[in-house]
Amino acid sequence: MNIIKHFTPLIKDKELIDNLPIVIRVVKFDESSAKEFSVEMSKAQNSGQPVVPVIIDSYGGQVYSLMSMISDIKHSKIPVATIVQGKAMSCGSILASFGAEGKRYMDPDATVMIHDVSSMMEGKIEDLKADAKEADRLNKKIFRMMAENCGQEEEHFLDIIHQKGHAEWYLTAEECKRHNIVNHLHVPTLQIEVGIKFRFE
Repeated sequence: MNIIKHFTPLIKDKELIDNLPIVIRVVKFDESSAKEFSVEMSKAQNSGQPVVPVIIDSYGGQVYSLMSMISDIKHSKIPVATIVQGKAMSCGSILASFGAEGKRYMDPDATVMIHDVSSMMEGKIEDLKADAKEADRLNKKIFRMMAENCGQEEEHFLDIIHQKGHAEWYLTAEECKRHNIVNHLHVPTLQIEVGIKFRFE
C-alpha cells in the first residue's frame, strides 16, 4: 500500500512524522503477533487518523490469536480497513472479512484460502475428544461471524466447505468479491495531510 504524507513545515519532530499513520501488518497468528496487533490498534485510536489499515499477507496460524485480533477490531473506535496482499490463508481469510463494509481490499493477484479449524490433537483419548469438540465449536463460530461480515446466510461458508469435502478452498480475488469477502480489487493509497492550527483569544 502506498502512503503519501503532506505535513506542514511547522512540525519539526521527525519521530511524529515517521510514526504516522499507524499501519498494521499481519504476517502470522500467534501470541506475540496478537499482542503486537493489540498495541498498534491502541496507538491508532489516539493518532487522529480516520481509519486503521490492516495489511494481511499470511499463511495463517493459531485461531485463539485470531480471536484476540478480532476483539481488538470490534472494540476499535475508528473503522478498520483490511488489505490482502500476497495471501490471506486460514486465519488470514477470516481477518480479511473483519474490515468495515466498503473498506475491504484485495490485490487482484492475491490468493485467499479457507479451511476447517485444526484441533492440533494429541494425548489421551478423552483429550482428543475434548479437542475435537472445541475445534468444531470454533469452526462454526468463526465461519458464522465471517458470513455475517459478508452479508451472507449464517451457514454460507460452512455449507460450501462441507460441499468441497472439507478440503482446502482456494479463492481468487474475483471469487472473494463475489462472496463479499472483499469489496475492492485494488490496493488503496492512503494520503495523510497534517497541519497545525493555533487560536489565541
